[in-house]
Amino acid sequence: MATSTLSQQDSRLAVHSLFKRARGGDEIAYLLTLASAVGILVIVGLIVVELWINSQPTVHRFGFSFLTGTRWDPNGDHFGALPFIYGTCVTSLLALLIAVPFGVAASIFLAEMAPPGISNVLTFLIELLAAVPSVIYGLIGIFVLVPFNRDYLVPVLTHLFGYLPIFKGDFYGVSFLSAGLVLSVMVVPFIVSVSREVLLAVPREQREASLALGTTKWETTWQIVIPNASTGIIGSIFLALARALGETMAVTMVIGNTPKITASLLSPGYSIAAVIANEFAEASGSLYVSSLIFLGLVLFGLTIVINALARIFVITTQRRGS
Repeated sequence: MATSTLSQQDSRLAVHSLFKRARGGDEIAYLLTLASAVGILVIVGLIVVELWINSQPTVHRFGFSFLTGTRWDPNGDHFGALPFIYGTCVTSLLALLIAVPFGVAASIFLAEMAPPGISNVLTFLIELLAAVPSVIYGLIGIFVLVPFNRDYLVPVLTHLFGYLPIFKGDFYGVSFLSAGLVLSVMVVPFIVSVSREVLLAVPREQREASLALGTTKWETTWQIVIPNASTGIIGSIFLALARALGETMAVTMVIGNTPKITASLLSPGYSIAAVIANEFAEASGSLYVSSLIFLGLVLFGLTIVINALARIFVITTQRRGS
């Protein structure tokens, strides 16, 4: 009898505690934040499911050979995604080859070399570049970058490296090279901002210990700070790659929109995002539409995987620093 009475009292206390916490907002806040987090996962899952369902005509017709096909002929109902995958990868990798040295060097200067006031101002200005609409970059690419490449850059490249396959052929302005240069400017802010944060996350004690042993500031940065922040810097590069893969308007305006595979960076090409933006509105027939949707699913998958890897690298660096 006494045990039963104690159980009833414990139940009342638990219920009273629950209502008290609910009145304080803890349980309500927990449920709301949990619903928000789960809702995001549900939305991502629904996007994947919807893209997969609507791409079934292409999957049934071509299978996964769609990813290796090189012919894109809407009139003949024959579709292959490889030229677009190739164009997306080439322009993104070219952008990284140009942006990574500048971005990492700038982040080292802002985190280790520059005075705090100058560092904060320059970081703010660099991060503003990420807020510029991509169509503005496209316009700058058409009216500034393309003429500059045609009149100055490409003649020098062909004169010095014309024997290489990547610099052979005629240059008409719009090309893989122009798209890669525009993308490099667009992804630099991501590399700079994230790399600067992970460099600052390296414990100050390691810098002070290195300087106390008689090393210079640059030796400390090169031998102590950068190795400890290397994983996070790689993460920033992956984030920049994900940004470059998904860019649409700026690339569409300067890449040339020609679905072909060529070794020369001076030739026009096409990307996944550009073909979806250009052709989806005028696509007729279920096979044509589903092929474009399947391309979107491929691009979505690439972006998700690369962003996940970048986050893992950044988190690993932050834990190491703490």
